[in-house]
Amino acid sequence: MNNLNEKEKMLRGEIYDATDELLIQERERAKDLCFEYNHLQPSKIEERKTLLKDLLGKTKESFHIEQPFYCDYGYNIEIGENFYTNVNVVILDCAKVTFGDNVFIAPNCGFYTAGHPFDVEQRNKALEYAYPISIGNNVWIGAGSSILPGVTIGDNTVIGAGSVVNKDIPANVLAVGNPCKVVREI
Repeated sequence: MNNLNEKEKMLRGEIYDATDELLIQERERAKDLCFEYNHLQPSKIEERKTLLKDLLGKTKESFHIEQPFYCDYGYNIEIGENFYTNVNVVILDCAKVTFGDNVFIAPNCGFYTAGHPFDVEQRNKALEYAYPISIGNNVWIGAGSSILPGVTIGDNTVIGAGSVVNKDIPANVLAVGNPCKVVREI
C-alpha cells in the first residue's frame, strides 16, 4: 500500500492528484510571486533578483530572467551561473528542472515536466505525472522551443528555434525540428 502524499508522488514521478490542497497552495504561492515579479519595473534589477532567489530552488550569483516569467512551484528549478532567459518563458516544474552554467534561452520557450495519462478516466480526475528535465552547461535554446517531460540536453548543444524536444539530445550538437533531431555535431 502506498502511503505517500500527493506531493511525494509528484516528486517521485508517480501519478498524482494535481487538485491536492497542499499542491494548490504551493502553486498559488509561486503564481503570486511570479505576478509580483512580472509587475516590478524592469529597472529594479536587485528587487527582481531577490524575489527570484525566494521563488527558485537554487540559484548562483549571475543570472537574469526577463519578464514575464511563469512557473508552477519554483522550488523545483535550479539555475547555474551566467543563466539568461528572455521574455515569456514558462517552466512547469512539477519535477526538478536543472539548468547548468552559461545557459541562454530565447523568447517564448517552455519547459514542461508535467504530463497527463492517456487513459481518459485518469485524465478526467486531474491526475498527472511529472518527469525531470536537465539542461547541461553552455546550452542555447532557440525561440519558441518546447522541452517535454523527462528530457536531458547535453553540454554545449544548440536547440534550433521552434523545436519540440521529446527525447534526450546529446552533448556538442545542433538539433532542430518537431520532433527535435540532431542535425550535426558542433
